[in-house]
Amino acid sequence: MKRMMYAVWAALLLAVAPVRAQWVVSDPTNLAQGIINTVNQIAEASATATNTLDSFNKIKDVYNQGKEYYDALKSVNNLIQDARRVQQTVLLVGDISDMYVTSFGLMMNDPNFTPEELNAIAFGYSKLLNETAGLLDDLSQIVSVTSMSLSDKERMDVIERVYKDVLHYSNLVRYYTKKNISVSIVRAKKHNDTQRVLELYGSVNQKYW
Repeated sequence: MKRMMYAVWAALLLAVAPVRAQWVVSDPTNLAQGIINTVNQIAEASATATNTLDSFNKIKDVYNQGKEYYDALKSVNNLIQDARRVQQTVLLVGDISDMYVTSFGLMMNDPNFTPEELNAIAFGYSKLLNETAGLLDDLSQIVSVTSMSLSDKERMDVIERVYKDVLHYSNLVRYYTKKNISVSIVRAKKHNDTQRVLELYGSVNQKYW
């Protein structure tokens, strides 16, 4: 199947037409680029933060504006196997952003963390997001004009490698979130305040820890 992966990516983008038809008409690559831009902007806002609260408010705004790209991608069904892997990879990046925004938003309301600790936690999320964004750039390169010389196997190998790397970072973010919340729980136990912390994180964020 010559040039199969290019067709796979095109099919992935075109399949979003029922949800966001104007993207396909104006620019078929807008969906993928929008997702990459969102992750880059979130990471940049976090990495250059001088005020944690103001920075996080900006991050939430960027995340909410870009969330439609992820929601549109989630609605795509019945893709062939290789296109499904591309979709899964991008959705994992969406999950990473969601874990960051959701979990850190709760941590901002947790008195068990000092402002300095919150800055450090935000920096950690930023580093992980930066690495993930770089992997998305790798993924986008395989459908560029300059990558058309790749064989079908080489394209599939790149997709599979990027997927596994993004999955690794997704697991790291989940672990990072869990460890930070665990610190709060340990501190809460010392003040007989465990139930409040469990209620803060458990109802919304339980799947992350």
